[in-house]
Amino acid sequence: MQSDKVLNLPAGYFGIVLGTIGMGFAWRYASQVWQVSHWLGDGLVILAMIIWGLLTSAFITRLIRFPHSVLAEVRHPVLSSFVSLFPATTMLVAIGFVPWFRPLAVCLFSFGVVVQLTYAAWQTAGLWRGSHPEEATTPGLYLPTVANNFISAMACGALGYTDAGLVFLGAGVFSWLSLEPVILQRLRSSGELPTALRTSLGIQLAPALVACSAWLSVNGGEGDTLAKMLFGYGLLQLLFMLRLMPWYLSQPFNASFWSFSFGVSALATTGLHLGSGSDNGFFHTLAVPLFIFTNFIIAILLIRTFALLMQGKIVNQNRARRFNESRGQRMIIRDENYFTDKYELTRTHSEVLEAVKVVKPGKTLDLGCGNVVTVFTWQPMVMMLTHGIKMP
Repeated sequence: MQSDKVLNLPAGYFGIVLGTIGMGFAWRYASQVWQVSHWLGDGLVILAMIIWGLLTSAFITRLIRFPHSVLAEVRHPVLSSFVSLFPATTMLVAIGFVPWFRPLAVCLFSFGVVVQLTYAAWQTAGLWRGSHPEEATTPGLYLPTVANNFISAMACGALGYTDAGLVFLGAGVFSWLSLEPVILQRLRSSGELPTALRTSLGIQLAPALVACSAWLSVNGGEGDTLAKMLFGYGLLQLLFMLRLMPWYLSQPFNASFWSFSFGVSALATTGLHLGSGSDNGFFHTLAVPLFIFTNFIIAILLIRTFALLMQGKIVNQNRARRFNESRGQRMIIRDENYFTDKYELTRTHSEVLEAVKVVKPGKTLDLGCGNVVTVFTWQPMVMMLTHGIKMP
């Protein structure tokens, strides 16, 4: 029996950094408008940087030692969008370093923006060839072109590159406006999302609020009409998220719940910005309750994630097994959770699926005749990702 080890730590885990560092930025701003210490904000930023460093090391390790798992993720119609979280979080870490060490912040931003533009051009433009499955149209599509460009604008604002920030903001806004109708149409009319994918809807909360944060970053922090309108649309999305909460919670807690975190942390930051503009009024009244609410959500996510880590359910290194299919029939294997109607398997269909069920996530199955399937996980989703499929 041949064995191999595969590191089970997908790029989607960078979402933990988004919410943690976003909340750190909110507390940094709170220390400017309230009589609170800046240490809490800096502490959250440092925690996010540590998590980013560990995840980056794991991602590079996977890329070097297990390149097939990274390639499978990059080629996957859903997970490929989450790979863009790596440059996104790199630029957020750059923002975190701005008050401490600007040269490093500039270097990280430069690296992040080059990677995000390169990946967006490859991944998003690749979707224009007409091969993207409708079932894979989820809010995750916002990440490469919307979230990354908004974060680029935020970084430009923090570094003083206002004109460049406006360019990135425009790229993000029009990408958002072009994607949202398509995503909402799929959510409304193309069948219910599988349970494992439902938490990806948390990303729907982010565009308006992160756009508001990006706009405040490049306009000098002025809570003008546009900022208030974006904030209003973000509040509407929050109501939708709360309405669907029982639907999301039909699955056990897992790292994918962090998809809500960046929008939630942006809600805290933008609410404080708009509320600090006056001593009374609508936004001033909302600022404190929203800040408390967002801290509560991020605290729950951190505590539950730490509990998963202690239980050994976050990081796994799995030993591969081989499953030999001597007959080597023609097969195209797509993701079982997402594309249940996309199989083209032979009479050995049930044999293959039974083999996959007993193999833990992160393992590679050799199906014979050069057919290899990587079984990957983004908890609790178990996916069969095609790798090196040869057709007789």
